[in-house]
Amino acid sequence: MSMTYLAQREDQQKLEWIDGGTFSVLLDKEATGGQLTVGRFEVARGEAPPFHVHTREDEIFMLLKGSALVWSGEEESELREGGIVFLPRGIPHSYRITSDRADLLMIATPGGIEGMFRHAGRDLATSRPDGFEIPKSLLAEAAELYGGVVLGPPR
Repeated sequence: MSMTYLAQREDQQKLEWIDGGTFSVLLDKEATGGQLTVGRFEVARGEAPPFHVHTREDEIFMLLKGSALVWSGEEESELREGGIVFLPRGIPHSYRITSDRADLLMIATPGGIEGMFRHAGRDLATSRPDGFEIPKSLLAEAAELYGGVVLGPPR
């Protein structure tokens, strides 16, 4: 058996994301022939994306470290360290980190959602502009470009 793609940690793109967290692109659609995207969030208490829905991909989140509240539709659940959640496309969802720090693994299939993170996030290999933030309008634009719809504010 041979590997068709390998990227060491130092080779993975790391982006500044909402609420000062980071999103690392571990595998993108180019690396997987379009099959999936794998990313990793390293975030702090209170980090929460807007309530949203994906039209193109299903998502899986595994909480490697920390705790969070997860909303799927109107249902609220607690996700504890080691827990995993499957979020099918078309189902509105969001989460909020409730621990001091959290480490989340995200898998999306098919691949391509990394384009949204690249469009709105800032590559940490570049200089950080003074006062950098991701405005809601840019987040909504990035979501729309990649098949997402922002439905409302974070929960």
